[in-house]
Amino acid sequence: MVFAASGNSLSEPKVTPKIAKSKTAKPKTARQIAFEALRAIDQGAFADVVIDRKLKGTQTGTQLGIQLSSQDKGLVTELVYGSVRRRRTLDALIDQFGKRPASKQHRDLLQILRLGFYQLRYLDHVPVHAVVDTTVQLAKSQRLGKLSGVVNAMLRQYAREAMPAANVIADPLKLPEERTRRLGILHSYPDWIIDVWRSMLPDDQVEALCEYFNRSPYLELRINLQRQSLSAAIALFADAGIEALPIEGVPSALRLTTHAGAVTQLPGYAEGWWAVQDSSAQLVSYLLDPQPGEVIIDACAAPGGKSLHIAELMRNEGTVWSCDRTSSRTKKIQQNIDRLGATIVRPIMGDSRNQPTFLGQGDRVLLDVPCSGLGTLNRHADARWRQTPDSVDSLVTLQQEILMHASTWVKPGGVLVYATCTLHPQENEAQIKTFLSQNAGWTIEAPPPSFGIEPTEAGWIKVWPHIQHMDGFFIVKLRRATT
Repeated sequence: MVFAASGNSLSEPKVTPKIAKSKTAKPKTARQIAFEALRAIDQGAFADVVIDRKLKGTQTGTQLGIQLSSQDKGLVTELVYGSVRRRRTLDALIDQFGKRPASKQHRDLLQILRLGFYQLRYLDHVPVHAVVDTTVQLAKSQRLGKLSGVVNAMLRQYAREAMPAANVIADPLKLPEERTRRLGILHSYPDWIIDVWRSMLPDDQVEALCEYFNRSPYLELRINLQRQSLSAAIALFADAGIEALPIEGVPSALRLTTHAGAVTQLPGYAEGWWAVQDSSAQLVSYLLDPQPGEVIIDACAAPGGKSLHIAELMRNEGTVWSCDRTSSRTKKIQQNIDRLGATIVRPIMGDSRNQPTFLGQGDRVLLDVPCSGLGTLNRHADARWRQTPDSVDSLVTLQQEILMHASTWVKPGGVLVYATCTLHPQENEAQIKTFLSQNAGWTIEAPPPSFGIEPTEAGWIKVWPHIQHMDGFFIVKLRRATT
């Protein structure tokens, strides 16, 4: 197919969108729903919340005219999460092929162009002519008038440059020479995140990390080994046509490698045989190493996954105080207790920066602090655009306050485990170094040789997603002196 464009087709006339006349609603397509989701995200909504709401609407029929197949629901999810993850790359293409930069495009046109360029660049299974035609129709359905011609011309020009001759594939994207900006545009991250990665890793590993975070994540489960063996759980999922694989170094973890559908419909959910929990998050409780009969305090616990894992490791003997600062979050903990049956877990509401209840009472304290989430960017598509250096600074201050107060809960000779799901050194290594320099009588206790991840020379655990193939985490075990 020839992707031709007229001489003036790239001009972008100012158009006032027309008001649609009232008429019987036609069923919405997957691309229309994806466009609506992107528009909501652009206005500040969280990507996962929007997707959940949109897809639940298609199930219940609460949104007029929406009836989607499972395949189309998958397409909606791919288009939205993919377009959000790849936003910087897509905007660079819009800058390159349009007369106006992405920042000055009509807001609805911008979302439509992102959808079109995403499909052309990243979805091999959608034919070029189908991408162009459906994206142009989407522009027309939004009453963008002559701007639909702009969509047609820009996408066709990209397609023509991507395949300049038969059986020849080229990358039309023009990249700067400066390394940080080059990596940021190519892999779609803000420059400051690339700079953080480059401060810790060589550039080839930075690229590998960026590529990992741009892949769709697998669903990972923690099997309740007090109720079900790992092999039995694998067989249970196999009977349902779902491949579940164990994860080396994490005794209770399974990774579902095939599409599983709604979590609540998976076998064993109602029986409380498992919980959704990333494999690296499970390592946190193993490093804490809780023992039956002990008093454990989980300082930032909601929705309670680690508290419940701790109770399982304690064989439901002892006490696990599961703390969070709002009633809605502690209610989520209780819901998980009810399903999974961990009767020793006790939710309690309060701010861990000033909670006086537990002074000197904890045999072990878990501190999985609020963080930037820069180790889970594949699971949270919009996090790379929401976090900033300033927001990280604010989190560092919050983490310091929680760490200083929660450390007073630990008995002499007891343990505190500090954990984050970020890879940012300010939130991790720097926090621990500062704490140890200001608090005598605390030392790092390295994990035993049998632990699933080898520690660093300093004694803490740093999980690198592109190496260990699980979420990025930082975990360190601190021991308080007996006197």
